Amino acid sequence: MPDTGYPRDMSGYGQQPPAANWPLEARTVVQFVINYEEGGENCVLHGDAASEAFLSEIVGAEAIPGQRHMNMESLYEYGSRAGFWRLHRLFTEREMPVTVFAVAMALERNPEVAAAMTQAGWDIASHGYRWIDYQHIDEETERRHLRQAIETHERVCGARPAGWYLGRCSPNSHRIAAEEGNFIYNADSYADDLPYWDYSFDVPQLMVPYTLDANDMRFVTPQGFNSGSQFYDYLKDTFDVLHAEGGRMMSVGLHCRLAGRPGRTAAVARFVDYVASHDDAWVATRLDIANHWRASHPARARA
Repeated sequence: MPDTGYPRDMSGYGQQPPAANWPLEARTVVQFVINYEEGGENCVLHGDAASEAFLSEIVGAEAIPGQRHMNMESLYEYGSRAGFWRLHRLFTEREMPVTVFAVAMALERNPEVAAAMTQAGWDIASHGYRWIDYQHIDEETERRHLRQAIETHERVCGARPAGWYLGRCSPNSHRIAAEEGNFIYNADSYADDLPYWDYSFDVPQLMVPYTLDANDMRFVTPQGFNSGSQFYDYLKDTFDVLHAEGGRMMSVGLHCRLAGRPGRTAAVARFVDYVASHDDAWVATRLDIANHWRASHPARARA
């Protein structure tokens, strides 16, 4: 079947991916993401039509129209009140670099958290203005939210975000980010184990793919992890395969209200220490990876 004009790249790097040439002669780069979303989720207090129903301990929750969902709100509040600080201690005590996917409205509601991220020297990428699903949101609103996200982020954190990850995208999201974002990297992809350039729009975008499998969200989705040991085993197996292949990137996704729970943080700590036991593993931020890829594999010139 001819694929002329088909807008998706189904081939990627194929059988011969480029040499990553990671710094320090590392075989594998590992990247930890902390998602900070609490305070930017759906809530009637935020002007939304219904309560949040996504990624909480209430598996299968339904949005409640026109009313507050007090249990859901408190589950999210746990992430900003306690879970963030538990993960912050874990990574800062080990001096491990972290990227944060930070929702701008959530950052604005907790300046102490934003200051702690900045003081730790973490790569604070933008996770959009709101933690909502943009699939059916009109393009004008989505563009306005992107601009609000950047403005709020810069005001609260003192610097413009270098990276972008909206998460729940619309068909317009990649184009809007390319046209207006001027980001060093875009993480709204799950398509590879290496960064790659997206040439779909006038401005090439460096995509640094993220993960939904090596991700604590599997604790609160059907057929997911039900114990910390399952999470640790999956992360370890993922690392071991990628490390054996060599020249790959591994992402780990964490959420303050999920991995910030004590029994799950223990599994994260075990995995962080396992990675640290490998002299040939490079733990980096997504910005570190993006800068390395731009230098080693720059975008090709347009014809």
